[in-house]
Amino acid sequence: MEIVEMVLVGKVNKEIVSLINQHGGQAVGLSGRDGGLIKAKKLKVRYKDEAGKEEVLDIGRVGEVDTVNPQVIEALDESKFIPVIAPVGAGENGEAYNINADLAAGKIASALKAEKFILLTDVEGVLDNHKKLISTLDAKEASDAIKKGVIMGGMIPKVECCLDAVKEGVGKAHIIDGRVKHAILLEIFTDKGIGTEIVKG
Repeated sequence: MEIVEMVLVGKVNKEIVSLINQHGGQAVGLSGRDGGLIKAKKLKVRYKDEAGKEEVLDIGRVGEVDTVNPQVIEALDESKFIPVIAPVGAGENGEAYNINADLAAGKIASALKAEKFILLTDVEGVLDNHKKLISTLDAKEASDAIKKGVIMGGMIPKVECCLDAVKEGVGKAHIIDGRVKHAILLEIFTDKGIGTEIVKG
């Protein structure tokens, strides 16, 4: 976990901060452990063995968000700083937990009651059975698409954290292709957008 934290907090986070600052922003790098921003608990992965007995798999220092304290972010926002947050949370005894970045971002958006929650990925957005982009999904449609196998693989946790966010007070969630130049501007300020928006419905 020490190496993971060094990479996420000490390298990747600082590189993003530097890029934002080079382009005129005022970014500040944070870990979820700073200021009690993200309280985490150990992620319990449950599975059934060959006999059908439920077991809990220990996958090390991987956690999930327990609570988010948005005061640190709000203070930075008031001073016009851009927070760049590494998805590492603090356990009950101060121990570090690595958290899925999408899930951490979703919980932070929920705590802030953000107007929009945007996930950048390397695909267009959510695709239908014919590999065509779905521009808009409400919560029920998204849940049904997961159950029917339309949404599969790595897209499932992304959609699920978007669903959680809109259920917890976020205005809209978006999944867009971060490889597209000006992707966020195109999604927000054009009529059709370029990715998938998920609304509460």
